[in-house]
Amino acid sequence: MSFPRLSTDRIARRLWGASWRSIGRPEHPPIACAARTGQAVTLSALDEEAQAIGLRKAQGVAEAKAICPSLDIRDADIQADQRLLSGLADWCDRYTPLVALDGADGLMLDITGCTHLFGGEQAMVDEVLGRLLLLGFEVRGAVASTPGLAWGAARFSGATVIAEGQPESVLQPLPVAALRLPVETVADLAKVGLKRAGELLAIPRASLTKRFGRLVLLRLDQALGAVDEPITPRRPVALLSAERQLPEPIRDHEMILDLAGQLAVPIKTKLEEREEGGRLFELLLFRVDGQVFRIEVGTSAPLRATARIAALFAERLQAVHDDLDAGFGFELVRLNVLHSEPFRAVEARFADAGEMEDPLPAFIDQVVARLGRECLKLPVILARHWPERACQMVVLADGVPVAAEVPQAVRGERPIRLLVHPEAVEVTAEIPHGPPASFRWRRVRHRVSRAEGPERLTPEWWIDGEEAKARDYFRIEDTIGRRFWLYRQGLYERGDAPSWFIQGIFA
Repeated sequence: MSFPRLSTDRIARRLWGASWRSIGRPEHPPIACAARTGQAVTLSALDEEAQAIGLRKAQGVAEAKAICPSLDIRDADIQADQRLLSGLADWCDRYTPLVALDGADGLMLDITGCTHLFGGEQAMVDEVLGRLLLLGFEVRGAVASTPGLAWGAARFSGATVIAEGQPESVLQPLPVAALRLPVETVADLAKVGLKRAGELLAIPRASLTKRFGRLVLLRLDQALGAVDEPITPRRPVALLSAERQLPEPIRDHEMILDLAGQLAVPIKTKLEEREEGGRLFELLLFRVDGQVFRIEVGTSAPLRATARIAALFAERLQAVHDDLDAGFGFELVRLNVLHSEPFRAVEARFADAGEMEDPLPAFIDQVVARLGRECLKLPVILARHWPERACQMVVLADGVPVAAEVPQAVRGERPIRLLVHPEAVEVTAEIPHGPPASFRWRRVRHRVSRAEGPERLTPEWWIDGEEAKARDYFRIEDTIGRRFWLYRQGLYERGDAPSWFIQGIFA
């Protein structure tokens, strides 16, 4: 699909509403967008009225104003156009999950296996183009066996459905620009009189490649289906999906949650068949004006209980309540499973009713759905020798740590508080290998009354360089009773110049 007036349609929708094409254009001067190209400001987009009076793209603004003094010129906004195109891609998800962005003004849809749901290819393309027209967009589209042929037909041909076995007959009368060639290549072909795609088919392939490069033949082969050209969807395709097309739009959150619970029933059945549970669920709400809302909830353990799924979306809807504008209502609701894992069955007691739940994952999922993924973290001991690397905060939403990750006993007493990074200290020691007699940390001098150690820690065998030096740790108590954990890095017998650092503070 191509949106040739995406920029001006965006402005018109903001001025007159989404239904401006169906109710008629109000009295208003022609609209154009302008952008700076080099040292000049030129027109980058035109609406129908501006094009009808003879204006053209790349024309200077001063010249355009001379032709039409009342011309309404707006600044081009590429980011706004891209956001609008992404929103249109979301809207097209109702027809197929395989939707890809195609340049700055187009979309590519893979509708293989979807057309029978809408009455066939012609009925489907008519519905898509008709509904987009009602939403205020000028749109052109075509259905073909290859993306390249569909691209060219949508922009340079009036055909909307190209039957199998007719690629050459459709491609021949199209201009060479329909092959998605660079502007420079199109100009070079025109210089030698090659203006139609059919004319390229009659030229020997070796001569065409030698003169104009391999891209020309590649685009020809892609359009004719001799070379595969897969579509890369902008979003990952859901593993499982269930949806409900509503006869009347709904706005109430309770009705939305009720629908989410109903859609979770077939999802649960499919997960049971796969012996899996969902880890990431997505609820899509398609508003009647084309806006699409995506609400995701994750779980800390594989889940397929319908009540739990609905409860998580209830928490999430409470969190995004102010941002969820139902407008005139939602006409389509879809529940997706984006990620799943093998489900570990738990044998319930006879007294239990329904599915047995582990209270910890249920609590984590409920809190995360309301407050966000990063709200709950847990420290986990890692297989590292240096204390500052031996502990890591893990997000509980990624999964509850198993028993093997529970902190194990370590040698010696450890401080209750570790510094994020060891800090250098100035030390005075009575003997080179002994504990410090005093040290200065953060501009404060501490005199040592007691010391225990050393406890030697060495790095992992694969670490080299400055970090490969061994550390000798001391538990230090100063004259007023404060206790610190200091270490000396480097060994005199190896010729190193030891440095002292403070690692932590005891309670």
